Amino acid sequence: MTRSAFIANRLEEVLLNGTWIANTNYKAQIKNINWQQANQQVGTLNTIALLTHHVNYYLGGLLNVFNGGALEIRDQFSFDMPPIQSETDWKNLCHDFLTNAELFIQHVSKIEEEQWDTVFVDERYGTYYRNIEGVIEHCYYHLGQISLIKKLVLK
Repeated sequence: MTRSAFIANRLEEVLLNGTWIANTNYKAQIKNINWQQANQQVGTLNTIALLTHHVNYYLGGLLNVFNGGALEIRDQFSFDMPPIQSETDWKNLCHDFLTNAELFIQHVSKIEEEQWDTVFVDERYGTYYRNIEGVIEHCYYHLGQISLIKKLVLK
């Protein structure tokens, strides 16, 4: 198996259809909740909607790079979510997230072997490999939060 196929499989595991590491994935966590549940505040925790937006923000920004654009995303803006005020808003966010997840996985699966160890955008960001592995770790971190928040919201 190529490194691209292996890492694309890891992304698919956390984002769309896996259960091996966390016994769940983003798609499973967000598909059966409504917009009020996605927006429900539990103490000072982020909401499911906000965490979904946050991960999607990074996927979209990296897709822009894969499509030949600049790296325009900034951490300081990653939680700037437009309000989710209806079921349509929530469904649109979920659709955008799942579409970006699928596209991101497709792009990763096509990375040439020699590109993995090259600089990603700027030397300060390290290699493609380091960045994509970082995406996986970031996704699992927030998936854990979403899973716990969902249990608290649905109790």
